[in-house]
Amino acid sequence: MLTALSETDNRIHGLEAGADDYLSKPFNPRELLLRINAILRRGFSPNQSKIEQIVFGPYMFSISRRELKKGGEVIKLTDKEQEMMVIFAEHAGNTIPRHKFATGDSEISERAIDVQINRLRRKIEKDPATPIWLQTVRGVGYKLSIE
Repeated sequence: MLTALSETDNRIHGLEAGADDYLSKPFNPRELLLRINAILRRGFSPNQSKIEQIVFGPYMFSISRRELKKGGEVIKLTDKEQEMMVIFAEHAGNTIPRHKFATGDSEISERAIDVQINRLRRKIEKDPATPIWLQTVRGVGYKLSIE
């Protein structure tokens, strides 16, 4: 909840009304972003579902084989691209915070993740500059659109 009311009673009322968090104005935009990321992390479970494969548009990705196909033809992926596709497949349609793609390497930069996503887009998207399947959620991360 984002509001100009900063009194303790107002905060308590807002949280009791069902708000996941409460931030009063004026606020630091970085604090807002950190709070959003915290909420997304709480809703993110590494093995949310045990699906075997995901279909999006003309593509099919097999999680167990780590294999991406388009119309029966295998699209060659690097190990990192395979890891990213597993994360996308397990959380298809949901926003995935950028740091979740670091997979064990906390030193990897956000820019390096962006570069990996762009390489993956070049293999999947008809026009990587205007992606349909691997979408950017500005300031947060990415999502695989399955519509």
